[in-house]
Amino acid sequence: MSANPVTVVLAEDDPDDQLLVREAFDEADLNCNLRIVSDGEELLEYLNRFGKYEAPDSSPRPSLILLDLNMPRLDGHGALKQIRSHEIWRKIPIVVFSTSSEDLQVTTSFELGANAYLTKPSSFEGLVDLVKVLDAHWFKLGIVPQDAP
Repeated sequence: MSANPVTVVLAEDDPDDQLLVREAFDEADLNCNLRIVSDGEELLEYLNRFGKYEAPDSSPRPSLILLDLNMPRLDGHGALKQIRSHEIWRKIPIVVFSTSSEDLQVTTSFELGANAYLTKPSSFEGLVDLVKVLDAHWFKLGIVPQDAP
């Protein structure tokens, strides 16, 4: 395990889902710095270091973004489109993390540049297992660009 934790940003508006994901990351005992934002607008503020994210230590560059689709202000597809159009952020892996498994949602997500699409498990144990798979795939086995802005 790396000495420095990776940063994962979860964009999720539901406080219960935020708590469950945080608890699943804790339960999986990952070397991970989980940051949570409530919608696509706040995700862009985080990435661009605006407002409360102005200080670099409050907004470390994410190694992965977990993106819910149905959020207020700016939904997941809108955020995905903006991130992928931005030169600095387009290489960050983005995993759509949604309750929907509709073909249109999945297809649109990939067309906009998602790297993966996962449906939210129905149990906490399933969520812990999914978090472990994310860790293995994105941080232990997979190779992603490391160039930071």
